[in-house]
Amino acid sequence: MIPISFEFYPPKTDDQRAQLDRTATRLRERAPEYVSVTFGAGGSTLSHTPQTIQRLRGTLELDAAPHITCMGGSREEIRGLLKLYRAIGARRLVTLRGDLPSGMVSPGDLRYASELVEFIRAETGDHFHIEVAAYPETHPQARDARMDLEHFIRKVRAGADGAITQYFYNADAYFRFVDDLRKAGIDIPVVPGVMPISNFSQIRRFSEMCGAEIPRWVAQRMLSYVDDAESVRAFGAEVVAELCQRLVQGGAPGLHFYTLNLAKPTLNVLSRLE
Repeated sequence: MIPISFEFYPPKTDDQRAQLDRTATRLRERAPEYVSVTFGAGGSTLSHTPQTIQRLRGTLELDAAPHITCMGGSREEIRGLLKLYRAIGARRLVTLRGDLPSGMVSPGDLRYASELVEFIRAETGDHFHIEVAAYPETHPQARDARMDLEHFIRKVRAGADGAITQYFYNADAYFRFVDDLRKAGIDIPVVPGVMPISNFSQIRRFSEMCGAEIPRWVAQRMLSYVDDAESVRAFGAEVVAELCQRLVQGGAPGLHFYTLNLAKPTLNVLSRLE
């Protein structure tokens, strides 16, 4: 099995913390290379993310990597986070532009992920392994695919070590994206982001926001199940497992699962891969 990793979001309540503990404990049995923890826009989870990183690294003995964003933050705030993450032993960062918080006018001191990567390198040298985001189906705010590719290349040249993609259900989009990178002389590993399907209305809503295309045949099959949740879960696991199999056979260097803090949807996919 190729390397796998899992993404969690930081819990804010006792019930959410208990849920994450159960999920992380079950997924730890799959020996992930690392797990990552998201970071809210403009620091809305400023304390929750570091606390979650510490718990995952300590109590659950997982290599936990924080997401870090620049949108809405100052250099001094980002510098403080970098010092904190170094102090608690983190060696990997998932570095993103992030979204401007609602009601906030200024984007902060750094406007783009490439600037954030450059800043982190200037502040910490090679201490952190830096992952950045990639969009095989093009970032929803990009003018076009070529411009989006150029933005990605700037992140790599600023010092990124690897990339994790937005989730997708079209393997050809991933393979074409990687081919375009190789032609441009970019050889960092690009790990596919994988979103298991257990709630179709939720995935459809996410996909509309982030620009991920759900193949029409998949959507129509899902709609035909109406309220048959078990059929949705089984079919979703089958579709995503087949996608993962094709990605692995095509040379993907790993798989990064967006868990939504749930273990079962991801485990259903992994069991079919085996």
